[in-house]
Amino acid sequence: MNNSLSDTKRRPTDWQGAEMQKRIARRYAAERRFKALGVGAILLSVGFLAFLLVVMMGNGFRGFTQTELPVVIDFPAATGGASSSQFEGPNGAANVQTMGLREIVDSSIEIQYGQDGTSLFSSGGWTAVSATILNNPKIVEQKATIYLPVNSEIDVAYKASGNPEAEQKVEALGDQLSIGFNWNFLSNSDATDPMQVGIWGAFKGSLITMIVTLLLAFPVGVLAALYLEEYAPKNRFTDLIEVSINNLAAVPSIIFGLLGLAVFLNFFGLPRSGALVGGLTLALMTMPVIVISGRNAVKSVPPSIREAALGIGASPLQVVFHHVLPLALPGILTGTIIGMARALGETAPLLMIGMRAFIATPPSGITDPSTVLPVQIFLWSDEVDRGFVEKTSAAIIVLLLFLLTMNALAIYLRNRFETRW
Repeated sequence: MNNSLSDTKRRPTDWQGAEMQKRIARRYAAERRFKALGVGAILLSVGFLAFLLVVMMGNGFRGFTQTELPVVIDFPAATGGASSSQFEGPNGAANVQTMGLREIVDSSIEIQYGQDGTSLFSSGGWTAVSATILNNPKIVEQKATIYLPVNSEIDVAYKASGNPEAEQKVEALGDQLSIGFNWNFLSNSDATDPMQVGIWGAFKGSLITMIVTLLLAFPVGVLAALYLEEYAPKNRFTDLIEVSINNLAAVPSIIFGLLGLAVFLNFFGLPRSGALVGGLTLALMTMPVIVISGRNAVKSVPPSIREAALGIGASPLQVVFHHVLPLALPGILTGTIIGMARALGETAPLLMIGMRAFIATPPSGITDPSTVLPVQIFLWSDEVDRGFVEKTSAAIIVLLLFLLTMNALAIYLRNRFETRW
């Protein structure tokens, strides 16, 4: 009886049998379902991304343009025969400010479009005339046609759709309206008029903040990674430090904002809403990411490199800085730039330290009041005026281009310094 059971167990598998064929068919079916789910997940992700990009691009590209109306200005009659030499050289801008240009532009608009004509234009449209004079001073000696931006309601109605009153004005103006590139969006800072807002102030604030973050987080993070991987003794204290660093990398960013508010503003009394405080706060958030990526990069260097360097008489310090660090640099730089890209997109910690102020002039230093692109996007998204919708999308496009540039730099550095073993 036992021998028969043993023979039954040892009987070879009948791969051609009906039962085994059913099992094989079920396995193939499960594999096909798994592949289909994977393809479906990828298509769903690509679909969401495409929808986001299409909506963003559709609104964002309109933010880089503005609706304009031509205004004929008789400069000789309006200025009493001003000379172009007055607006050349270093005193040109001061002379433009004292010539009463806004009144000249308003009177020219009223002559051409009637008593209420100024309501058709942006309140800061006259600054385009000022820029034109500074670029071409000879224009003050002639009668010229200059295209000025219309108000936000007409701009929205002409590009897409607006309220009935604005659409009637668009129909009445007809072919006089035209679309031009909005240079103000690239050169101006925040403003109350959506036709005059720009991202230069926020972009410059982001750039200064990122420089402060990099100068603080990179050296400290790399040195900490080198010490923990090469010099630190293996005991409970270093284990506690490693666990703490891993936990800090997962802490919500707003916690670092509260830390920056309590330490840098309340305790040290640093200037509120400055790039210095923003950089310090983001450096605290970025440093654990740099330490973790740095340790992994240092650990990936083969031990034979260290042994060979020590064998030819190099000191332990020379081994680390002359051999290990250069070989680990691609991984360290990649992790650093990825951490910086994360910091660039943060809003919550910067809101906590006051970088949500209305900044009308770009910062000139690390202690000047400033804002950053994510915060500027957040502020514009909360505005009631529909003209800010396309400006918000345009600012998001600029932020994405900034992030893509940083990621492309990370890929280049990794490929540039990578060593294949």
